[in-house]
Amino acid sequence: MRSCGRSSAHPRGEGDLAEKITGFCGYNCDLCAARSDDPAVRQKLVDGWRKLFGHQAYTVENVRCDGCRSDGRLADKSCQARPCAKEKGVESCGLCADFPCKKVRPLMGSREGMLLHCYPRTADMTEEEYRLCMRQFAGMENLIRVMVENGRLPAWLAGAMKLGE
Repeated sequence: MRSCGRSSAHPRGEGDLAEKITGFCGYNCDLCAARSDDPAVRQKLVDGWRKLFGHQAYTVENVRCDGCRSDGRLADKSCQARPCAKEKGVESCGLCADFPCKKVRPLMGSREGMLLHCYPRTADMTEEEYRLCMRQFAGMENLIRVMVENGRLPAWLAGAMKLGE
């Protein structure tokens, strides 16, 4: 797994060759618009999160994030998974002996699950809102991959996940 400390002008786009960066909880940090240097991009993210999740605390200034693996700026200052993973020295919450715990459970999800969880607010979501606000939430897939790679789950699950079984 790579460090989330890399700086990026824009989140990774479809087909980009940018490095894949995964947070402790499994989120795709490289896809998150909070990593953008462009305040207009971050404002659209803030607007989308307000619409889709009801978040009111985020602003274009405080949503700026260098990734949970960095020692830099963090968008989610209330995250409990990050300090716990750093304290325990695990590369992924999926490798922790206490997984899944109350600290990471709220962060576990899939994009599909998030779309349905936020329904009906997602019913009229635009493609831009999806790309800015939702696509980084693929923690389950990444956590399962890490657990399979480290022998915590059976290897056959990796194939089943790819096939959608």
